[in-house]
Amino acid sequence: MRPLAIGIACFPTAGGSGVVGTQLAAQLARAGHSVHVFSSAPPIRLQARERCRLHVVDPVRRAPLENGAYPLALAGAMADVAVADGLDVLHVHYAIPHAASALLARQIVQARGGKGPRLVTSLHGTDVTGVGAEEGLRTVARHAVLASDAVTTPSAWLRDEAVGALGLPRATRIEVVPNFVDPDEFHPATDHPDLARLFPALRWERAPRPGVLVHASNFRRVKRVGDAVLALAEVLRSRPAVLVLVGDGPEREGVERVVAALGVERHVAFLGERSVLGPILAQADLFLLPSDQESFGLAALEALASGVPVVASQVGGLPEVVRDGATGRLVPPRDPRALAAAVLELLSDAPRRAAMAREARADAIARFRPGPVVERVEAIYREILSRWD
Repeated sequence: MRPLAIGIACFPTAGGSGVVGTQLAAQLARAGHSVHVFSSAPPIRLQARERCRLHVVDPVRRAPLENGAYPLALAGAMADVAVADGLDVLHVHYAIPHAASALLARQIVQARGGKGPRLVTSLHGTDVTGVGAEEGLRTVARHAVLASDAVTTPSAWLRDEAVGALGLPRATRIEVVPNFVDPDEFHPATDHPDLARLFPALRWERAPRPGVLVHASNFRRVKRVGDAVLALAEVLRSRPAVLVLVGDGPEREGVERVVAALGVERHVAFLGERSVLGPILAQADLFLLPSDQESFGLAALEALASGVPVVASQVGGLPEVVRDGATGRLVPPRDPRALAAAVLELLSDAPRRAAMAREARADAIARFRPGPVVERVEAIYREILSRWD
């Protein structure tokens, strides 16, 4: 089969949708397709070695266009590349603004006499759950979904949520295509080189060694990072432990205040955003994800592939990723004490935690390795193109 010319639009940040978009672009390029990536900045996980052509679109913050011209600039860039390179498919991650921009780009290409690329829209979470109260955005998201040639979600939960939240016809076809994880990038490790440097005040040679908890996110309110800190403080009443926080975002200052108020500064390390996460996850005993909502939980999957059991909220698509009692523990959201109880339960039972770690790695590779997922995406591309030919 002939290689395809594919455009992928995503956010440049460390959030799940941006990571998924760039990882998919890299995998498709390795498979021999011509891949163009559109974003407002170089995506944090897109490595220079990947054979993708990156198009950084100016967010346009100049007067009088400082309030929202990026979707229009993105549409123009997509249209120009589609004409110049004959794009077969535009695969956009997040309905707003990317799918709306792609629809406009296709109209521009068609006005120039071309067929226009086929459109695949991948919904990722708040482009569904966050637009319900904004009637205008809901209208645009609904139109973009219905005008797409194919629509995907990473979990069955988000598929069902999209139908209700966007007011879609029950017959709307939405494919559940899970996110994937590279087992070569995320894998277990036996050494812990950074812990003494991050927590110099602690005595790592003493038994019991402090339990190492890790959380990684974009520090938005929905992630409830402060609950991870509250859970740590509860754990410290019973045994030594540390919490490594990876990422940055609007809630970071508030989390720092919680750390100071609880007096646990020497037990918490803020690492900021990291483009390489695997070696950090591999040092953890447990990964914490106390979110209010998760459509899938990519960070949880990356922890599982690293051989790290996950303690997370029982919300959204997380039960489709974390098998409660087998690869981690799921607890009620907004309940730091339940989070801490699950952490203490696993930290105090090393044989069970080790067995859970092995099962976490095996399950992540069995269900979420890249090959089958990328093949399914390619099949979607070829199926919608066959309707066109």
